[in-house]
Order: sequence, then structure tokens, then C-alpha cells
Amino acid sequence: MSATDKIKNTGESVVGKLKEAVGKGKDDERLENEGRADQASADFKQAGEHVKDAFKH
Repeated sequence: MSATDKIKNTGESVVGKLKEAVGKGKDDERLENEGRADQASADFKQAGEHVKDAFKH
């Protein structure tokens, strides 16, 4: 996993957590779900990068 990809995925995950927290605080279900989706997307991308790394070594 390149450092750039790792930073991007971590950033996406953090933004997702923030959206989820703000959504909970504002009782905004749409924003909360969007945050969860962002986190899931980042997790999926990181898993894909780990698989690629496993095949490189």
C-alpha cells in the first residue's frame, strides 16, 4: 500500500466518522448513514490494498 493511498483512505475514514458523529448529534439520519458509507468505502479500499500488497511479496 502506498503511503498516499493509506493517507487518503485514513482521511476518508476520519471524514466518515465525523459525518456520522455530526449526524447523530443533529439527529440527521441521512448524514449519519453517509458517514457510515464513507467509512465502509475506506475500509474496502484498504482491504484491497492489503490484498495487492500480499501478492507483491
